[in-house]
Amino acid sequence: MTSIPETMSAFVLTGHGDMDVLVHHTDWPVPKCGTHDVLIKVHACGLNNTDVNTRTGWYSKSVEDGTTGSATDASEDDAAWGGTPLHFPRIQGADVCGTVVQVGKNADQSLLDKRVLVDCWLRDWNDPHNKNKTGYFGSECDGGFADYVAVDYRNVHAVNSELSHAELATFATSWMTAEGMLNRADVGEGDSVLITGASGGVGSALIALAKRRGAKTIAMTSPAKRKQVEALGPDQIIGRDPKALGEQKVTVVADVVAGQIFPSLIDSLERGGRYVASGAIAGPKVDLDIRTLYLHDLTLLGSTVVPLGTFADIVKYIEDQEITPALAATYPLSDLHKAQQAFIDKKHVGNIAVTMD
Repeated sequence: MTSIPETMSAFVLTGHGDMDVLVHHTDWPVPKCGTHDVLIKVHACGLNNTDVNTRTGWYSKSVEDGTTGSATDASEDDAAWGGTPLHFPRIQGADVCGTVVQVGKNADQSLLDKRVLVDCWLRDWNDPHNKNKTGYFGSECDGGFADYVAVDYRNVHAVNSELSHAELATFATSWMTAEGMLNRADVGEGDSVLITGASGGVGSALIALAKRRGAKTIAMTSPAKRKQVEALGPDQIIGRDPKALGEQKVTVVADVVAGQIFPSLIDSLERGGRYVASGAIAGPKVDLDIRTLYLHDLTLLGSTVVPLGTFADIVKYIEDQEITPALAATYPLSDLHKAQQAFIDKKHVGNIAVTMD
């Protein structure tokens, strides 16, 4: 049996604010494994915008600016993704790849010693399809910016892959978010999908997953990242202004940027087109001409909590080698501040992960 230490290395969020509220401990207690839990030795954990937005309080309705990574004047009453207060201290990190080292008595015993990924949407297992009863791994419970994490076994998926720990840690949040967006917009063969923020974790996943469905992909990115985005295989690349499409129209806009370009994104849709959003890094407040919406028979969609089974689909795509990770960089857990700053600076293409080995 694997020996479990009493303490571990962990980054602990102590409140909303700048990077200094994210504190490194080397003697944090190892979590206890509940009866329905497994204890995971974390090998790597990916970063995502939820980490940053939760730390800064950006989800609060009182915040109107885009994501900057700096502290906001947010109300703590609605500063978490679900519009509720966050309880501190909290270990963040949703994108875990690790090995199961302990199994609760009512958990799946076959998971012991398996390399696993974690579905970051926490379900009420008495009512698992109810989206109003969901939580987020690393928000409503402690996550993976630590040596060990305990999680309900029903959120844990064994993965059979030759990919590295860090590569596998790039999938959970970004790829499940992207798959959820495409499902909501019912993207399929014959669609043309305009993808904002194409160099980011969700954007790069949208390119791959939309192409997997047989859709044409049009990636929006900066000139500095064009060559790197080309390597992701989109059918077309344009700059950050949707007006570059000219007279060309698309059937779907998959947006994680919003902000000032929103009206142009809506104008790029053909009649009957669908707009789906799962982020607003350039700003949550946008201008919408309602006449464009109804005169062009458009559909506006939001996507956050994905249906049960979506993560299992992603794991199958990985195992079948249908999708390829876009790992931009790795940092040791002790350098989480540097990793998150690099993530905020957004000079990378794909995802960033911290490693514990």
